[in-house]
Amino acid sequence: MIKSTDTYVIGHINPDTDAIASAMGYAWLLRERDNASVIAARAGHLNPQTTWVLEQLEMEPPQYLPDASPRFAEIAHRYDTATPDAPLRDVWAIASITGGVAPVVNPDGTPYGLITVISLFNFLKEKVGAHTRNEETRIKDIMDIPCAEACDTAVPQFQAKTRIRDVLSRILYEERSEFWVVDEDGRYQGVCRQRDALNPPRLNIIMVDHNEPAQALGALNEANLIEILDHHRLGNPPTNAPIRFTVDIVGSTCTLVCEHIAEAGLSAPPPLAGLLLAGLLSDTLILTSPTTTPRDHKAAERLRRWAFVGGAPLAGETVQSFGEKLLQAGAGLSSRTPDEIVSADVKLYEAGGLKFGVGQVEVTSLNELAEHQQALMQGLIHLRDSKGLDFMVLMVTDVVRKTSRLLLTDRLPQLDQLPYPPLEDGTLRAEGVVSRKKQLLPTILGALSG
Repeated sequence: MIKSTDTYVIGHINPDTDAIASAMGYAWLLRERDNASVIAARAGHLNPQTTWVLEQLEMEPPQYLPDASPRFAEIAHRYDTATPDAPLRDVWAIASITGGVAPVVNPDGTPYGLITVISLFNFLKEKVGAHTRNEETRIKDIMDIPCAEACDTAVPQFQAKTRIRDVLSRILYEERSEFWVVDEDGRYQGVCRQRDALNPPRLNIIMVDHNEPAQALGALNEANLIEILDHHRLGNPPTNAPIRFTVDIVGSTCTLVCEHIAEAGLSAPPPLAGLLLAGLLSDTLILTSPTTTPRDHKAAERLRRWAFVGGAPLAGETVQSFGEKLLQAGAGLSSRTPDEIVSADVKLYEAGGLKFGVGQVEVTSLNELAEHQQALMQGLIHLRDSKGLDFMVLMVTDVVRKTSRLLLTDRLPQLDQLPYPPLEDGTLRAEGVVSRKKQLLPTILGALSG
């Protein structure tokens, strides 16, 4: 259950191993060091590599958080209830405590009706009114009447998981101040008030492994962004208040998390250390990527010491052996559909008046590409159109030979400046290019800016 009282550490959409591992590692650190209520989350489905790592380490994936928009569960008050046949005096007692509202619920848990100030007034007006014949009606007799007769039975119901913003216009249109909150089966979960729906509590979000709104979970503007921990270029969203902002030149966000853990005088548990090492090795291609720094090497050594201890899931491994298994688990074009491949690790950008996406997939041999190239291109075109982009690029990286080939959906004049020779099959040869962040993206941005 998503709670506004918690803080969520979350990576980018289409999360890779670094995004998942850094979220889980940083959430652990904040809980351990600060005794804070912090939960790791993910903004998308796990890729095969991350799934493999979590299975090897016997760890559960982070909670799925599709967007930061408040739900009705956050503003539901679970008031005491009465059944429809209960006397009015029972619900009167509840309403006197709750501020004028009492839920009347059927024996099966579904809502029957709400007792509100307005429904009580209408009921009393009907029972007593201004007629002489009703002047002798006693309060005691009224209080013995079944509360079902005083209920407003037309109160709208909203599921607890529904986003408030999706039905806000209906709430404003209704001439009521209270509404039902129910579960997926229509059973009572609570009552929400209009004033709470107009000003719902906001989630506290810490972004890791990204700082651009286009790569963040949906409805980020409806949350409180309180911190960013990243290693990419700047493209951060504006905030209403100062936040802790760390963007550093290392090969992996997991390196930054490892450094924070060490600075706190702590050591990560072996499974978590193994996960952080996986994020580091994945992003740096086992410390061979041009993005790798001496700090990454130092972090890898520290995480190795924490992760490869006797009795741990990775006991007996080395950095190289674990890294090779890790890259192999995420490589290949045959185990997923073309649409899954092109969308699994794609990031969206905007430059030179153009919107575009750059995806990346890893293989152990570029010989795989010939068999899947046409289907991948169709997948890229479909993704381009569905996202409303001007073009898409897929970077197919050979993790063994440390080189890549590029698939482009559109041959725009600006892209003719790219320093990658075209091949007969229509792809571009990007010799020695393995990093989207440090090698490919800056080149594309330079071409688009003229």
